[in-house]
Amino acid sequence: QVQLVESGGGLVQAGGSLRLSCAASGRTFSSYAMGWFRQAPGKEREFVAGISSSGTKTYYADSVKGRFTISGDDAKSTNNLQMNSLKPEDTAVYYCAADRRRLTSTVLTTTPEYEYWGQGTQVTVSS
Repeated sequence: QVQLVESGGGLVQAGGSLRLSCAASGRTFSSYAMGWFRQAPGKEREFVAGISSSGTKTYYADSVKGRFTISGDDAKSTNNLQMNSLKPEDTAVYYCAADRRRLTSTVLTTTPEYEYWGQGTQVTVSS
């Protein structure tokens, strides 16, 4: 069983930045597909960014492309989401997800494709 714990959420003004981190209990993310999703009140959980299990590909939702960057740090066993130029519409609970069932260069973008989920961290962007 893999336990994921997100950190780094908070309140920021529009135009500001936050860095979210996802840590796995007792293991590294080597050969895991990693993803970040978010869910705003009254809306479905949506894909934000992901990195393939091969580590060779990243993919972003159009709404965050050019502003958010996903990266992994195997030495620290963390996956990070750097969020710049934040907008009020980025306000949501952000979830880290991981999957180790397949080794692929494809980025997983849907919730059923991920085996493990964190509890989420709140990001609030004020206007």
